[in-house]
Amino acid sequence: KWNQRFFFECYQAYLDGRADNDPADGWYKGELGFFDFYIIPLAKKLKECGVFGVSSDEFLQYAESNRKEWEEKGQDLVDQYIA
Repeated sequence: KWNQRFFFECYQAYLDGRADNDPADGWYKGELGFFDFYIIPLAKKLKECGVFGVSSDEFLQYAESNRKEWEEKGQDLVDQYIA
């Protein structure tokens, strides 16, 4: 839901002329990058330092699972957002 809401906020700004670029053009790949360069590395660091105990491994698994789901369904979701 957060992703969709943020997309709509950015898309409305584009439609209203408050943003120069259509977020739909790079949203799918941008989210993959967000997982690859921020979320998953952060989850790996949390696992390494053990700050959340056994839950740290779960966080990493969830991050990787969410990334895979976005890779499989994300482009269709973006297409639905702008339909």
